[in-house]
Amino acid sequence: MSGLSELRGAASPRAGKVRGPVAIVDIGSNSVRLVVYESTSRAAATLQNEKSICAIGRDMVTTGRLHSDGCALALEALARFRLIADGLKADLREAVATAAARDAVNGAEFIRRAEAAWGGPIRILAGEDEARIAAEGVLAGIPDADGIAADLGGGSLDMVSVKGGRTGVAFTLPIGPLRLMDQSKGDPDKARDIVDKGLKNLPKLSAPALYAVGGVWRSLARVDMEEHHYPLHVLQQYTIPRSRALRLCRVLAGLSRDSVRKIKVVSKRRAESLPYGAVVLERLLEQSDIKDVVISAFGLREGILFGRLPPDERIKDPLLEFARAANARLARVPSHADEMLAWTGPLFDGEGADAARLRQASAYFSDIGWRRHPDDRATGAFGQVLTAPFAGASHRERALVAASVFYRHSGDEDFPQGLALDTLLDEDDERRALILGLTWRFVFSLSASAAGELAHYRLRQTPSKVILEVPAHREAVAGEPVQKRLGVLADALGKKGEILIG
Repeated sequence: MSGLSELRGAASPRAGKVRGPVAIVDIGSNSVRLVVYESTSRAAATLQNEKSICAIGRDMVTTGRLHSDGCALALEALARFRLIADGLKADLREAVATAAARDAVNGAEFIRRAEAAWGGPIRILAGEDEARIAAEGVLAGIPDADGIAADLGGGSLDMVSVKGGRTGVAFTLPIGPLRLMDQSKGDPDKARDIVDKGLKNLPKLSAPALYAVGGVWRSLARVDMEEHHYPLHVLQQYTIPRSRALRLCRVLAGLSRDSVRKIKVVSKRRAESLPYGAVVLERLLEQSDIKDVVISAFGLREGILFGRLPPDERIKDPLLEFARAANARLARVPSHADEMLAWTGPLFDGEGADAARLRQASAYFSDIGWRRHPDDRATGAFGQVLTAPFAGASHRERALVAASVFYRHSGDEDFPQGLALDTLLDEDDERRALILGLTWRFVFSLSASAAGELAHYRLRQTPSKVILEVPAHREAVAGEPVQKRLGVLADALGKKGEILIG
């Protein structure tokens, strides 16, 4: 990568495991947010996530001070957040403040009052620290990210290179939407000039992808999803090609606040700032050769949590950790998934690492729907996986795993038209999902999910057959359900199914 290429490690000096809930507060120029995580782990569940749009950075360029009404709203929110953290018995609490509190002449005064409301210390982040922590959040959710992590807050744009699980040089520019609104006096052309002047001080940005962090850019992605009737309403790793992103930015940048408010997928609180966020992204793309805009729902708060993880926890796969936890919590016999993976291994000799990873996730999700009504089991479990809050998976990978869980319950029935995934999966993906689902369906018919049951049998394949070997004293297990499901699986593999007794 040109310009942002000095890579270095991102390990936190304060890494460590905390058993109980972790409460993190982020006081930004536009919003104040609380997230309470279940624990410090690679796939920690979110117990509570809420924000208050306070806009403490409104008019700060003109006045030099934090907005008084916004500060009052922020203090109210922090007092509420403190009660929530108390109620959830958060063992660890951390609060940070970013650009507005850092730059305003009354920032220190506000922080003193905010600490009293929150009931604990608040760390004011330097611009580069803010950028690097947000980039760690991107890596927490997209471990193989390769490009530039860009966090657009109300007051600043923070950028860091990311590659190979590491962060690089950090840059911060005072071109957040609230600041632009103040400086440009509502003139989009003037806002473009301000952004261009800021970007001119940076080296040429060259990267495969821009990982976009921040509520304004998430709103922009929702508009793109709506316009293109995208079948999966999950923002994490939603990708917008460069040309489409530029066109969308130019349209949104020219809209008035009232026009933006008519867009159903944009909250009224974001309507005012969205055109200015679009200006920043447009100019950033124009002055770089970035190919794709990838939305990261993970940012500063996730980066703080990620920085607290011990090294052995940080390197874990977030998709597999989530799937493993779901299996442990929801499956009838959690140990069965690992037994099933090992026992069916002969069917998947020679698969690559990526395929093996998705097969493992599919197996862990394969029995999470067993408590559902039979009529809802296939589609319900499919939806449960498709929109689950895990990270570390592209939308294609997410759809493939979810489709495999559908087939695990439905067999080789056609996929319902209402669950359109044709824009996410190609024919090879669909075939892979079918084979995985039929594999688990066959195994569950053989073992009934009982621990240790599979060890009595052997599964193998030849160039033309999938063969199940059953000892004579267990011949009764090879009844019609097992015969049928073995045959369906073998047919999907282009082979014949055979049961050998002896």
